[in-house]
Parts: sequence; structure tokens; C-alpha cells
Amino acid sequence: MSTTKTFFLPDLGEGLPDATIVEWAVKEGEVIRLDAPLVSMETAKAVVEVPSPFSGKVTRLHGKNGDVINTGAALVEIELDPNLPQRAEAQDTGHHHAHAPALPKGAGAPAPQQAGTNKVVASDDGGVIKTGESQPRADAGTVVGAMEASDRVVAEQAVSVGGVKAMPAVRALAKKLGVDLAGVTPTGAGGVLTMNDVKDAAKNGTARPSTAPAAAARPAAPVAAAAAPNEARTVLSATGQPMRTSPPSQSVLGQPEQLKGVRRNMARVMADAHAKVVPTTLCDDADLHAWQPGNDITVRLIRALVRACKAVPALNAWFDGDNLTRTLHGHVDVGIAVDTEEGLFVPALRNADVLDAAGLRQAINRLRDSVRNRSIPPEELKGYTISLSNFGVFAGRYATPVVVPPCVAIVAAGKLRHELVPVMGGVETHRLMPLSLTFDHRAATGGEAARFLKAMLDDLALPH
Repeated sequence: MSTTKTFFLPDLGEGLPDATIVEWAVKEGEVIRLDAPLVSMETAKAVVEVPSPFSGKVTRLHGKNGDVINTGAALVEIELDPNLPQRAEAQDTGHHHAHAPALPKGAGAPAPQQAGTNKVVASDDGGVIKTGESQPRADAGTVVGAMEASDRVVAEQAVSVGGVKAMPAVRALAKKLGVDLAGVTPTGAGGVLTMNDVKDAAKNGTARPSTAPAAAARPAAPVAAAAAPNEARTVLSATGQPMRTSPPSQSVLGQPEQLKGVRRNMARVMADAHAKVVPTTLCDDADLHAWQPGNDITVRLIRALVRACKAVPALNAWFDGDNLTRTLHGHVDVGIAVDTEEGLFVPALRNADVLDAAGLRQAINRLRDSVRNRSIPPEELKGYTISLSNFGVFAGRYATPVVVPPCVAIVAAGKLRHELVPVMGGVETHRLMPLSLTFDHRAATGGEAARFLKAMLDDLALPH
């Protein structure tokens, strides 16, 4: 008698309640082997490849491309094949599912595996990581699959699906841009498709998905019915009377679009911040008139932020509103807001207080490139001590940026402008940078915030 197993979507290492299906690597009725690519899933921070926890025939896929699947919900059903390798029942991923029962209080951790094994493997149940080391190792935040359990960063592997080798993030971009990967010429090592390959194909229109034969065979609609009713809208009716407006009860023409991935997580984070933080915003203008040629605006902003953090540590802190505790940080990790089409990313620029101008610029470029390529590790999207948003590169003078707990403060820089400034003996034209500082008033006083902003203004007023 055959056995059918259901694989439930595990926590993909980020503690998020759901993930979006990017692309299935199998179809119903196909046979899949243990640890072979099963599906690409997009979370708020990355696109990851989920391997199969079983060997056998795929009997049911719980969702199609673009569907949002809750963590712990059924993902796929597989009829086990006893003639193919299967996972031992004792092996698991270390990632808990929503349906998995909690361990009883006082229960000890299971004994480690035999020496020589050092893998984290996929399972249909949650559990505790087992490694081949003598000391227990903390979960390194990996996802399901046969991956080494270590604290080092493991690079994504390009997986071949349908004869096309590409990373999950590249497949996600291709789906978004409407590019057929089968028609793209790879330029990466070993015949791997890259982000630039997909972007070039989309720009040149050389790899559009082929039109379905059924669509091409459809008979042409009569000319009278070809035009949609709204295409011939006029201000007057056929009798010459003014057209009536639609009643308020009539539905709008647009279709609701479910938020996914980064935007879905951003909505949750903003709602949580709005509910928890008591925000207050101070605004002022930094006078850049004394700047010498060659100053890097973003680097100068970060340097000024660092010096303000040293002068007023209360804003370079984390605040726990539930326990009313505050953690002051001796180092400065700046969360740099990076705007993308997928949504807002905030990678952490680590140790900004010990980097010189060249080091800061190099770190900024690396973070932005990794965000835009969707190759940034989840660990680099958290743990910052204060945030910076340079929205002025687009438009806007002042803002009320959102403080995301546990941080206490965020600084936003508006669009630079030239303005007449009174000086001894007359007026001069100075270049000004608008600054907005939002802080959690539960954790810092107005005086501390004002002194913090003054420290930034003083630093930005220096020639270099």
C-alpha cells in the first residue's frame, strides 16, 4: 500500500508568517527525488529554493505561481516511492511549523547525530537541528534542504529547471519582467543565467513568452463588438444630454492586488511601528555653504549621524516598550533605506563609527548592489541601531519618517536647495540640506533629540 506524505511550508529562517510561490520546479504527476528542487519561494527578504523532503510522485500542489502560502500550511503532497532514497524519520530541518506541537516543559534537547554527519535536512515535521559536532550549534538561519549547519554565509546555488540554470532570484525577476528564460543566452560561469541577462532580454524584447496556440486560433471578434464600452466615452449621450455619473454602489474597474514579498512585510512592519511608537519629529536645515569640492553627500550624512550618536547616545539605542528597558549602543550600525520596485529594504551598514570616507562609500555601494540583485543575506537586513533615509534624491523637503522598533530614531534628508541667507553686511546664496529627525518620545527627551540634531548640523557645516 502506497503512502502519501504532505509537506508543510516551514519557517524559512526569518520568522515570517507566509511566503509567495515564485515558480514550481515540478508538476503534478511527476516523480521527484529527495532534495531535488521543489519550489522557489519569495519572502520579504529573499527568494529561496525549497528542496523536496521526499522521493516519489507529486500528487497535489497546494497553490500556483503567485499564491501566498502561510507558514505551516500544506505545500505539496507526495506519494512515497519505496525504491527511491527517503529521509530517515529522525532527521529534520530545525525549523518549526505552525502545526507542530511544542516540546513539553523540562524536556531536554535530543542527542546529536553520529559523528561525521554535518547536514541540515528537509522534513515534513518541525524539530531541533542535529549536527555532527560535540557542542550544539545555534540555528544559522538556513532554510530547508541539505545544507551545512555552520555560521558562515552559504552562497545560493544555481539550479537547473527545464534545462535552464539560474538562481531563484533570477527566476523571480524573469517572471516579473515577462521573460522566457529558455530564450535567454546565459553569460554566467557554467552556463548560468544572470540578472543582467534577464534585464537585457527584457529591454531588447528578445525572449517574450510564446503565445498559446489556442489564443492564436481564436476567430476574430466582429468589428461592432471589438471596442469595449468605455473606449467610446463622451461627455454627452446620443441624445445630446449630459452623461450621468455611475452610482456610488457601482464597483470600480480596477482589480485588488494582493501584497506580496517585500511590500507585504513592509505593510506589517509599518502597522506595528504605528501601534507601538510615540513619534515626535524635529526639522532644521544644514548649511553646506562651507563645503569644499569632492564631498560625498551620503558619506557626510553618515559621518554627521555617527558624531551625533557619540554626542547623544540616547538616540543610538533600542527600546523595549513592553518591559520599559533601554539598550544604549557603543557602536553605530546605520540602517540605510534603499528604495526598489519591489518595496523598501533597510540593510545595515555595520560599524559606521570606525570606517573612513572611502570605507563608507564602499560599504554603501555593496549594500545597494546586493539589495538590487536580491542577493543580500537576511542577517544584513536587521540589527541596525539607527536609521537614515535620503529621500531628497527624488523630491521633498521635510518628512515624518517612521521609527521601526526596537530603534529609537531615524534621520531623513530632503532635497538640497539654494536660498538667500542673511550675513554681516548683506545676504548670500547658500546651499541647504533639510533634515528631519523622528524619535520615540518614550525613550528620549526633546532636549536629547534637539542636541542630536544640533550635533549633525554642526558637523555638516564643516568644509570637509
